[in-house]
Amino acid sequence: MENQTSVTEFILLGFPSIQRVHVLLFVGVLVIYILTVTGNIIIIAIVLTDSTLHKPMYFFLGNLSSLGILYVSSTIPKLLANLLDAKKSISIAGCKAQAFSHFFLGTTEFFLLTAMSFDRYLAICSPLHYTTIMSGRLCAQLSFASWAAGFLSNLAQSFLVFPLPFCGPNVIDHYYCDVKPLLQLACAETHHIERIIFIISAIVLFGTSILTTVSYCFIIVTILRIPSASGRQKAFSTCTAHLSVLLLLYGAVICIYARPSGHASLGTNKVASLLNTLVTPLLNPFIYTLRNKEVKTALKKALIRNKILEPVQVPLNGSTAFWGIRHSFHFRIVSKLAEGALCPFIQVIDEEVEEDWTQC
Repeated sequence: MENQTSVTEFILLGFPSIQRVHVLLFVGVLVIYILTVTGNIIIIAIVLTDSTLHKPMYFFLGNLSSLGILYVSSTIPKLLANLLDAKKSISIAGCKAQAFSHFFLGTTEFFLLTAMSFDRYLAICSPLHYTTIMSGRLCAQLSFASWAAGFLSNLAQSFLVFPLPFCGPNVIDHYYCDVKPLLQLACAETHHIERIIFIISAIVLFGTSILTTVSYCFIIVTILRIPSASGRQKAFSTCTAHLSVLLLLYGAVICIYARPSGHASLGTNKVASLLNTLVTPLLNPFIYTLRNKEVKTALKKALIRNKILEPVQVPLNGSTAFWGIRHSFHFRIVSKLAEGALCPFIQVIDEEVEEDWTQC
């Protein structure tokens, strides 16, 4: 019994093969982490402050950005600390908390993206009834159900894994507390627990993927029935951002878990897991910003309100004595630090804007 309580902490090996460049890895991971948190905070702020984005699609986008911040923060701060720490230790309680939060948030993302697929299905396949069906109450219910489903599915897993005794080796060959290494270190029979966890994971993964696939099958069929090419392109453009995020997520999960087990693929899986943890939350705000006209417009409005982006009417090429045309502007990026005599370079960007842009 004394041996079963001897392990008080775990050692996270991380990436021992690249210890010589651990400072470079630290800087790279830190920069990506800051960009991820900043980008998702900007998306949340825009959705909250711009009334034109108070729609179901952007309500779910705000949820996804919030989840992205929590998800990347569940593992990356500890990874950054361990890159500068020779011991690389984590307490048992901290390891369990990290494992739960990481998989709870990862599972919630699958449910949340499935809810977003349902939203896109209603918007394209039932546009006349969309605003009636997708009410604020239903949006809140779908969001709550996504978070609750992610929590409960991992709560069942936690009840099975966390009570296990740890009395032997305490080295985890990963950069965070993954469930599989924890089961390998447990001083108890874990085969039945592994089977239960596999069943829960399969239900979540295949259940959400089937619902999402069915939604997009109906969406594609509906889009193909639109007579005009411009109408088809406009309808499909509302789904491209969400579809890109889905492909990124499922592609990363397949790369990590749908591989033969063994020591040879362990390093590759760790790198793939790191990319999934870092890159997917980083790309989400960029994908939705670059591929969504409403988000780009709202972002430009916010930049103008905060005097970061300043509209200036100037003569256009080929015009006579008139300044600009009805809704054409050049935009000047002005640094907030450029005050008085301290003025950095000014970059002039041509932009075509919508009619309501002049209201900014």
